[in-house]
Amino acid sequence: MTPAPPDTGEVLEALTLLAEQVAREHERAGHREQIIDRLHAENQELRHGLLQEALTPVRAGLYRLYDTVHREAARWRGPETPSAEHVGALLEAIAEEVAEVLARTGAERVEAAPGDPYDTALHRPVRTEPVETGRDGLVVAVLADGFATGDRVLRKAGVVVGRTPAPVPPLPGAEKPEAEARGARGGGGGGGGREERPEEKAAERRGTAARNGDEGNV
Repeated sequence: MTPAPPDTGEVLEALTLLAEQVAREHERAGHREQIIDRLHAENQELRHGLLQEALTPVRAGLYRLYDTVHREAARWRGPETPSAEHVGALLEAIAEEVAEVLARTGAERVEAAPGDPYDTALHRPVRTEPVETGRDGLVVAVLADGFATGDRVLRKAGVVVGRTPAPVPPLPGAEKPEAEARGARGGGGGGGGREERPEEKAAERRGTAARNGDEGNV
């Protein structure tokens, strides 16, 4: 028995409902994408604002550093050249300004000093220098300060470390010639006796001559 053909009206109604559902889902998906895009843009703006806010004190320090260097450059170009002592103070002031800028970014200076024990967690050995006993393993000089943020070391301090030279052992046979020389001085003359002095030899000759004269008179 041949089945009855489906009702065309029911099929069209079902397709219409399906198309409406797909359209609603597409609309909701588009709305979700808009929300995601807006949140992403707001997040980027927030991050940019936080970055700019964090850079504000850094810029302020760099502005001061720029003004200092620019002002000193004008002084050095002027008719009166500053004295050599002024150069050291100027460079020290610039270094302190840079350290302050680094501190505003969270990089605090960790100062090392001569006499401190060498610490592999804080110090970077640049070279070693020979020192006397008792100063082995101590910092002799500081070539560069270190920086840290909290407990995290960002850069180790560059230091010169003192090392006590190891004693040099004597070469094999180095004392043998001296011992032989002492033996030759003590054992010369065949019997191990001491060498006779000239006055002793003269007295012995006079005694021999006297005995010979006595024998001739007998």
